[in-house]
Amino acid sequence: MDEFPKGVALVVGGSGGIGSAVARALAGRGVAIAITYRKNEAAAENVAKEIRGTGVTCSVHEISLEDLESVTRCLDSLVEEHGSIHTIVHAAGTYIDQPYVSQVTPEQWRNIIDWDVNGFFHIVHAALPHLRKSKGSIVFISSAGLKRFPPGDVLSIAPKGANEALVHAIAREEGRYGVRANNVAVGVVDAGMFPKLVQSGKLSQEWIDAATKSTPLRRFGTPQEVADAAVFLASSRAGYITGQTLFVDGGYTL
Repeated sequence: MDEFPKGVALVVGGSGGIGSAVARALAGRGVAIAITYRKNEAAAENVAKEIRGTGVTCSVHEISLEDLESVTRCLDSLVEEHGSIHTIVHAAGTYIDQPYVSQVTPEQWRNIIDWDVNGFFHIVHAALPHLRKSKGSIVFISSAGLKRFPPGDVLSIAPKGANEALVHAIAREEGRYGVRANNVAVGVVDAGMFPKLVQSGKLSQEWIDAATKSTPLRRFGTPQEVADAAVFLASSRAGYITGQTLFVDGGYTL
C-alpha cells in the first residue's frame, strides 16, 4: 500500500526549522510538496531547491494566514495544479519574546490570536472541502507546554490550546468523510525559536541545563524527529488514528 495518494502535501511554514524538515521528509516519500512562508522567501526557496534536487516537485507560496482570501487562493491553485491536496501539516511559527502573562499587552494578545488561531482556522476552512474529496489528513505541530507549562511561554502555548481543540473537532466531525486530524506536541527542539531565544539571552545556560536535566532522555529533540512523527500521522500507516496528540518531547511531560 502506498503511504500517500496522488496529489500534493502542503506544509504551512515550510521555510522554518521544523516545517522544512517535514517538507524534506514528505519529499523523501516521493510526495509532491508545496511550502508556504510569511517573510523569509530566501529560506523557502532554498528548501524548495533542495527538494527539487531530489527529483520531487516543490512549489513555494507566500501567504498571510490572517487573510482568508490569501489562504483560499493558495489552496485552490494547488488543487488546480495537482488535482488534490491529501496532506496538510501546519508548522507555522513566529518569534515570541517570552513575556509573562502580567506583561502581555492586549495588542500582543490580539495579534497572536489573529495570526496563530485565526490563521490555522483559515487553513482548515479553506482545506476541508478539498480534504473531504481526497480523504486527507491534517497534522498540527503543537507544544508539549500544554501539558507541562514553561513560564514565559503563554503567547506561544495558549493559541495552540485553541488549535488542538479545533483538531479534535475536525477529527470528531469530519471522520465520516474520511478526514483525519492529529497533533504533534513538541518539547524543546534545537530549531525554530530556540536558537533565537538563546542568542537573545532570553534562555540562559542555566535554563538549558535545567531543561536538559528534567528531560528523561537528557537531550533536546531534532527537527527530523518531529518530522518523522508528523509524516507517520499523515500517512496511511496511521489510517486508524485520529484526534490524537503524539508527544515528541524526550519524556519532558512525564
